[in-house]
Amino acid sequence: MMHRGIVLAILTLPVFFFQGNAQEAPRGWHLLDYTQDSFYGISLNKAYSFLKSKHRTPKPVIVAVLDSGIDTTHEDLKAVLWRNPKEIPGNGIDDDGNGYIDDVYGWNFLGGKDGRDVSKAPDERSRIYHRFKGTFAEKTFDSTTLSGVNIEHYRTWKKAADEMNKSDEDQSELMFLEITTRALKRHDQILRKEMGKDEFTIEDVEKFLPASRMARETKLNYLTMMKMMKVDSDEKNTNLIADLERELTKTKASFEAKDTPPVDYRQMIVKDDYFNFSDRFYGNNDVMGPMEDADHGTHVSGLIGAQRNNGIGVDGVADDVKIMMLRIVPDGDEYDKDVALAIRYAVDNGAKVINMSFGKYFSPEKRWVDSSIKYAEAHDVLIVHASGNERTNVDEKENFPNPWLKQWNSNATNFINVGASSDPKISGSLVAEFSNYGKQNVDVFAPGERIYSTVPGSQYRSLNGTSMAAPIVSGLAALIRSYYPELSAVQVKKIIEESTLKPDTSAPCIKPGAKEGTTTPFNGLSKTGGIINAYNAMMDADTVKGVMVTKEPLKINPPAKPNTSTSKTKL
Repeated sequence: MMHRGIVLAILTLPVFFFQGNAQEAPRGWHLLDYTQDSFYGISLNKAYSFLKSKHRTPKPVIVAVLDSGIDTTHEDLKAVLWRNPKEIPGNGIDDDGNGYIDDVYGWNFLGGKDGRDVSKAPDERSRIYHRFKGTFAEKTFDSTTLSGVNIEHYRTWKKAADEMNKSDEDQSELMFLEITTRALKRHDQILRKEMGKDEFTIEDVEKFLPASRMARETKLNYLTMMKMMKVDSDEKNTNLIADLERELTKTKASFEAKDTPPVDYRQMIVKDDYFNFSDRFYGNNDVMGPMEDADHGTHVSGLIGAQRNNGIGVDGVADDVKIMMLRIVPDGDEYDKDVALAIRYAVDNGAKVINMSFGKYFSPEKRWVDSSIKYAEAHDVLIVHASGNERTNVDEKENFPNPWLKQWNSNATNFINVGASSDPKISGSLVAEFSNYGKQNVDVFAPGERIYSTVPGSQYRSLNGTSMAAPIVSGLAALIRSYYPELSAVQVKKIIEESTLKPDTSAPCIKPGAKEGTTTPFNGLSKTGGIINAYNAMMDADTVKGVMVTKEPLKINPPAKPNTSTSKTKL
């Protein structure tokens, strides 16, 4: 799974250090309107005002969230969860005959029949390397004797093998993460003792009046690091430390992966015949999974459809949505089989939008995923995908899943790839420093930095990532399909893309991953060159609805085929 939350800020700390004028983002800034609020949000309130003036009656839309899990008891989500109308909860019977027993809220493809769950998974690169190492790494092996699918396997393995060697930049990143984690844990330990409590926010530390010199210095150092990382004032120390330790463990495991075959937790727990795509009725109905893993999926779900105007928590983008959770994302890279089957489950059970806030740079069973994307396309289902958080040009380095369907030699027309935007007042740039980009293979940008939403335990938190940008687009797609159900997935995609807000060219835009001070035109980072705008989209949807004489999808120019460069993946 892609880097998320505070970890993104730490890995870009050297850049953030020089951005001293950045201010704390107001909660829900991603929903604001630039002309009214001076933030590059999506103009959601204006969109709802427009819909009210049109006296449109919304229809419920099911959005499938393919992610890490969801807290089904969350105060701001439980009213908007999809419930399988044909399934009787808890009776141990497959009432609807779809092969999945008691799938009330969706399905957990990372679960075992015994109720256990897969929490961790190695990256796909390591899995591929060790899967074929015994065949292709032998000194007597001759690649010229290969044909058909074996050639593809060899090319994929060779790419993985080349990338198993860590660069100096990778080493520096690991060292920096280790140093930062040690320093914060040291400050945290002192503050816990001096403040007399184990959990506190940055705001608590700011109000703390230290009595000793050590406590004063620790407070100053802690707050300085929090400011450099642009952590919100209500961020808890426990969340911060947990994020760091999780990412550090995963990064260290990646360094050791070349010599040590990864543990196959999935096979130990799920026990399906993985390479048999017909073996598809595995898993269990625990759509939350381990509590510590459900942060991501719960946060994503809240952005799409947290109950609006209920006086608590946050407001999602869409107001008449049902969230279907399909748990497929462990702490590590997802599995192609799970992705493919989850897409099919979503389509078969009525989803009209699928959110996929995950990604990786290897996809050995891409043909399975492609067939499912094609299946969704044929059933008028829109797929929204996060472009990734590695500051990479995805025109040059292929990211998966993607819309290029090799078997059909064409691009899926129902696929939107999303980059993460920011606001100059928050980060000093229109684009989030961590976001992937691509003039051909990123379609739109949406707010993805310091985005406040739901997390388990009926709590709320700000996270960073294209993982946050994608569900904002999914929420907009659901909103359009709710108020204008006559529009097709292809039409909704076209509307979202053509209604983007083109920022003022004078607004600062720093190219992700570039040296400090290296600016770039924002319109060169994506196909549309814009940030999604709900108000513009609703006006366009109303116009398209008004001129419709047929339900045939509007024709659009397909995106260019992704370049398959073998440049090194940045973890």
